[in-house]
Amino acid sequence: MDGAPSVPTLRDASAVEPLGDGRFGVELSGFYTAMQRPNGGYLQCVMANAAVAAASEHGSTHLHATAVTTNYSGSAVVGPAELEARVRRVGRGVSFVYVTLSQAGVLTTESLVTVGTLRDEPPRYLGLRPPTVAPLDACRRSVGDGTPNIARVLDLRMDPAYAGWSIGETRDVGEVRAWLRLAEGSDEWDPLSLLFASDALPPATFPLGSTGWVPTLQLTSYVRQIPHGTWLRGRQRCVVIAGGLVDERCELFDERDELVVTSSQMAMVRFPTRP
Repeated sequence: MDGAPSVPTLRDASAVEPLGDGRFGVELSGFYTAMQRPNGGYLQCVMANAAVAAASEHGSTHLHATAVTTNYSGSAVVGPAELEARVRRVGRGVSFVYVTLSQAGVLTTESLVTVGTLRDEPPRYLGLRPPTVAPLDACRRSVGDGTPNIARVLDLRMDPAYAGWSIGETRDVGEVRAWLRLAEGSDEWDPLSLLFASDALPPATFPLGSTGWVPTLQLTSYVRQIPHGTWLRGRQRCVVIAGGLVDERCELFDERDELVVTSSQMAMVRFPTRP
C-alpha cells in the first residue's frame, strides 16, 4: 500500500542504542504488538539485546541469551524507552545480567538474562517429540486487518483441529498447535528471534472459551538450539487454570524436528460470565 510504513525486521525493531553507564535506548515498534501493546516475547528480545551488550562491555564473549525470565510489572507502550543493564557476573560458561525497561520514569518490565553461546550440535538427550500438526496447506492462516501489529510480522498457520475457537467453537482441551515463520521474507529463525516465537502462539485458553484478554505476568524462555529453517512448529497448552490465572507451556521445534525453544508463563485470564 502506498504510504504505508515499512515493516522493520525483528533485529532492527529490538536494537538498543548505548547511552553509557549500562543504559540503553530503544524505540518500541508498533509492528510487534498484540492488542496495541508490545508483545511479551518481543520485549524479551529487547531485554536480551541490552543484556548481551552490557555483558560484552564487561568482558564477556558470549553471543546469545539462552534463558530469560521476565516480569511484566507494568504495561509498556509503543515508543521510546530506556533500559538499564546491571551485570551480576561474567563467567566462563555463562554470564548473568539484570535488565529493567522504563518509560517516562516508570518501570514496566524487568528481566534476569542468562547469556551464553549456543553450539550447532545435536542434543545428547531429548525427552520431547514434535507434536503432530496438520500440513501447512490444511492449516488456517492468521490474517490481520492491515494495521501495524503482530499479524504483519508473523506468518501463523493454525492446525484446524485446535483452532475452532476462531469461529466460535470451544472444546475441553486447552491447547493450540501451529506452524509459524517470520513474515519478513526469507529470514530464518535465529537464537534472538526464538525469544519472540516463544510468546507468539495464541493463548491456549482460547479453545476453552476465554476472552481475548490474557495479559502475561511472567514469562520464562529457554533457547536450547540454534534453529534451522524458516518454519517452526509447536504447541502451547494450559497446565492449570485457577484463581483467575493460567499456567501455560510452549514447545517449538525447527525443520529438523529439534527442540529449539521452550517457555512457561503465568497470565491472567477471564471467561465470559455465565447467564
